[in-house]
Amino acid sequence: MNNVCNGDNVLIIWKNSDQNDLNSLVNKIKSISETGIIVLENSEMITESSRTPSSFNIVISNWLAPQSMIHNDNLLAIIVKLLKPSGKLILKDTIDLTSTLKLNGFVNVLKESDNVYVAEKPKFEVGSKASLKLGNKAAVWKLEDTVEAAWTGGNDDDIIDSDQLLDENDLKKPEQSLRVCATTGKRKACADCSCGLAEELRGETKQTPKSSCGSCYLGDAFRCATCPYLGMPAFKPGEKVMLDLKSDI
Repeated sequence: MNNVCNGDNVLIIWKNSDQNDLNSLVNKIKSISETGIIVLENSEMITESSRTPSSFNIVISNWLAPQSMIHNDNLLAIIVKLLKPSGKLILKDTIDLTSTLKLNGFVNVLKESDNVYVAEKPKFEVGSKASLKLGNKAAVWKLEDTVEAAWTGGNDDDIIDSDQLLDENDLKKPEQSLRVCATTGKRKACADCSCGLAEELRGETKQTPKSSCGSCYLGDAFRCATCPYLGMPAFKPGEKVMLDLKSDI
């Protein structure tokens, strides 16, 4: 009982222990913690509401024979709430509880002997809050911001300016087209390409002849001497006509 000091409030959790052994343990602790309060609780009866939260400096569990208690998550959760911040749990168990104690919120877990463990509750209370001091103000959301705040007229200073997410390079138009072939689904022209992708990939650009008179579609009788459609049959207004610009007209 080296961890018990004068003035400590001590909770003893037991199960199926002999009454004389319990009295002997209580008297031993009283001789150390003369001004503290010593309380006994049966492990099968203890609940979160059994005692005031954060009221014990020390919890001693399963110390006496037959040591038949099971330190499950439910019991350990009750113990950590009853302990004061930095309070200690001293227990006996035949199985390795190192990981179990840590997972239930205890720190500084030590195995002092084959079946004796000492663990501490953190220095802060369970569920406590602390303010975070941030350095330079940046264009980020504050910790307390929620979606609801945005809908209820929250501060515009708390919301990221979307214009700051893009730089000049992001606004530049790509130098190369991202168009893909409708047949292959890739940026590779098909064998009978007629959409212009093949020329584009070869670095060529199709020239679209423009009519100066607007009557080219009527046929050669209405076309001038320099008409790019000269010698071709008439076509419907607006109809796309493919010209072989490399041949002589």
